[in-house]
Amino acid sequence: MTTTVASEPALDEYRKELLGYCYRMLASAFDAEDAVQETLVRAWRGLDRFEGRSALRSWLYRIATNVCLDMLSSRGRRARPMDLSSSAWEPVEASLSAREPEATWLEPMVDVRVLASASDPAEVAVERESVRLAFVAALQHLPARQRAVLILRDVLRWPADEVAELLDSSVASVNSLLQRARATLESRDLSAGQPFDSLDREQQNLLKRYVEAFETYDMDVFVSLLHEDATQNMPPFAMWLQGRDDIAAWMLGPGHGCVGSRLLPVVANGAPAFAQYRASGPGGGHEPWALHVLDISGGRVIGISSFLDTRLFPLFGLPAHPAG
Repeated sequence: MTTTVASEPALDEYRKELLGYCYRMLASAFDAEDAVQETLVRAWRGLDRFEGRSALRSWLYRIATNVCLDMLSSRGRRARPMDLSSSAWEPVEASLSAREPEATWLEPMVDVRVLASASDPAEVAVERESVRLAFVAALQHLPARQRAVLILRDVLRWPADEVAELLDSSVASVNSLLQRARATLESRDLSAGQPFDSLDREQQNLLKRYVEAFETYDMDVFVSLLHEDATQNMPPFAMWLQGRDDIAAWMLGPGHGCVGSRLLPVVANGAPAFAQYRASGPGGGHEPWALHVLDISGGRVIGISSFLDTRLFPLFGLPAHPAG
């Protein structure tokens, strides 16, 4: 009997789905990249010991799970500003007073790096929902093993016995962890906007108006595009805003430096998003500043997550400067 040993290219075929798994576990695009790289390194080093007793995919997920559990054991959970405080900050007086380390915050992810190229629109919608910011943020409230079980069972649709084998556990234990994880998620607010849809004319018209209002800094029009209870948060600052008036006050106050910005469209976490380039100064030109991920519902913007982290621009394949 001949034993087939996996090759390095064969291992790399699983990079995208492993990245999606690690991102949901860690809530960080950069940590997920590190976790997948470590997974593939460990797998490559252990190929001579892999004898095909289990499927290659299962073996890689076992390694990835252990890597993620190790990483989570040494750091706190990532969150959104509204997950750390039950009430919004006063927009002008306290807007820039609390800046937290980057490891505090959930980070956005590029869709195409983690989602399979499904042809069924229903499958695409389900995949996008599983990386929405609200869902990934809610996952971080679960203990690490519960998180792994819920992702493997409810997102990736693994059978309970395979999850039990991966975790060196029993089916009864896996089912118990899953039940507790589901109960926790049910207690969280997972409401989110519509997924990005390039064929939805109403959505695309709203996004076009959002760009025009932001780039011209017309706050009357900008506010009209927001739901009356819309929220805005801006990691790495701990502040978050709620309501049209507070958002407008911030934009016309501390946020006034965004006048003259340019926006380029992208898709992040299954949602419409924009890369913001701020005006560089009197000499002209624009420089990377933030990534806006929008939640849209009922023809209005209900949430704006503005990630002030320029490391994200290369991750999204964005240029150093917008053309034109």
